[in-house]
Amino acid sequence: MSTQLETTVASADSATVDLTYREAICAALADEMIRDDAVLLMGEDVAEAGGVFKTSEGLVERFGRERVRNTPICENGFIGVALGLAVTGFRPVVEVMFSDFLPTAGDAIVNELPKFRFMSGGQCSVPVTVRSIGGSSGRFGTQHSATGESWYMALPGLKVVTAGTPDSAYSLLRAAIRDDDPVLFFEHRGLYGRKAPVDRSESNVAEVGKARVVNEGTDVTIVATLMMLDRALQAAMRLQEGEGISAEVVDLRWLRPLDEETVQRSLARTGRLVIVEEQLHDAGWGASLVSRLARSGSLPVGSTRVLSLPDHLLVPYTPLLEDALVPSVEKIVESAREAAEADPSRTPGS
Repeated sequence: MSTQLETTVASADSATVDLTYREAICAALADEMIRDDAVLLMGEDVAEAGGVFKTSEGLVERFGRERVRNTPICENGFIGVALGLAVTGFRPVVEVMFSDFLPTAGDAIVNELPKFRFMSGGQCSVPVTVRSIGGSSGRFGTQHSATGESWYMALPGLKVVTAGTPDSAYSLLRAAIRDDDPVLFFEHRGLYGRKAPVDRSESNVAEVGKARVVNEGTDVTIVATLMMLDRALQAAMRLQEGEGISAEVVDLRWLRPLDEETVQRSLARTGRLVIVEEQLHDAGWGASLVSRLARSGSLPVGSTRVLSLPDHLLVPYTPLLEDALVPSVEKIVESAREAAEADPSRTPGS
């Protein structure tokens, strides 16, 4: 492991280092395992192999096999084991190698983790973090490319969070591990190599249920998660430099609980909305957000665009087809331009 990842967080003072998204995940795991002996990691090939995407590299050497454990290929089984560990005082972090295989643990995720605290009358907390890895761009084909974050938004008792930057990956994972409720933590494999400053201070623990404005603007609001956040930021730069359109970018981060208020405040400034998600439109988080905004009367009618995966297609293996399927920077720019021009009473910057 690099010397950056060996750094122990000792105070609330700034400790900013440049880390890749992959390293930020590993750093969050290490820092929480240092802070709390009850935190342990389990999953397929997470020990000596360091995880299939190297997000736990070096942890077994540092913390031992009692706290970093390989599991068999049986997601429902080892997430059930995590539930048992959680209700007896541990804080297990479980890695599911591909989001597509979350349904194989359907009973544990749908019927056990979110309901156990309720059924115990509040006597038991369930601090289980399930890390799920997904997304396109890896040429993994249709059975290994789902993001899956919208699949579990309808489950009371379960929190759902998405990490779109290295610093978010670090701070959100620390928040998830510390939460007393089960959390599904979604990572995007297309971001693992992205590098950016990460604050490794003790104070950098994300607030649960809060979105974040990552680029301020006045003409249009773009809401995104995971890899679509990176593309939204690229689109915002092109719009500003090429067309003078000022785009505000909101990283939604938590899907359950969903921070509708931050989006509402942004729309009060811009009056136009573009939603970008690597999900199907039907039952996607974008559709849920639009519904909530319409219910509250804050949806900008006529100037809202939703970019999502085509409802009739699965993610293909072929690179050209996969790239064409997922919302691109160019498509985001086009949708934001259309939204900005939809209200003839306003001009960019007004």
